[in-house]
Amino acid sequence: MDPVEQFFSERKEDIQQMIEDEELFSKSLDWMRHADDYKYTYNFTWLDRPIIKYPNDIVVMQEVIWDVKPDLIIETGIAHGGSIVFSASMLELLGGDGQVLGIDIDIRDHNRDRIENHPMYDRIDMVEGDSTSEEVVETAAEYASESETVMVFLDSNHTHDHVLSELEHYSELVTEGSYIVLPDTFIEHFPEGYYDDRPWDVGNNPMTALREFLDGNDEFEVDELKSFKSMISEAPNGYLKKVK
Repeated sequence: MDPVEQFFSERKEDIQQMIEDEELFSKSLDWMRHADDYKYTYNFTWLDRPIIKYPNDIVVMQEVIWDVKPDLIIETGIAHGGSIVFSASMLELLGGDGQVLGIDIDIRDHNRDRIENHPMYDRIDMVEGDSTSEEVVETAAEYASESETVMVFLDSNHTHDHVLSELEHYSELVTEGSYIVLPDTFIEHFPEGYYDDRPWDVGNNPMTALREFLDGNDEFEVDELKSFKSMISEAPNGYLKKVK
């Protein structure tokens, strides 16, 4: 076997065996809960903008973008802008005219100012509004209609109903072979009541929305290798590939 093919073949086998290791997954969740005492995911920036993610997820997202080579990435949830700047920087590396459309119900002035003055801003457009509203969905659809390969990251309100609505609307914009990336599915694995100051909880979060969405949709399937390869991840089962 070609040595490069052998490397990736062996890696795939190792990942598949790791996915079956329930003890390792449990230890990973324990580590994530402990690290969250210190707001661990707030520790990192991407090109100077805070990116509230585990570094492992950033690496996997990089792999997905590089493999798919989208010319449009739609992201719901902007916050400080680290994720849309990350996506824009990946599109810059890919070349071409790829754009990021960031959507948030509240783009705060101090974040907007820093994003608009960032070197990657030429590849970024932002829309303020409810990601599930008819107006915003229509705007996203207009962008998608002018693009060949569309990828979607859904990271706004994490309640079941909101995420399910996002999945139903934005899945229609994703092109075959591309992905929906759905962070925060790990909420389902955290203790009930953990997010006592938030509207989401066990039984009401992106994972439960994902399960209901997949029950009624055969165009997407979970990419297990990407969803579990990092173990320390906010997105178990959260990398959905459009297969038809």
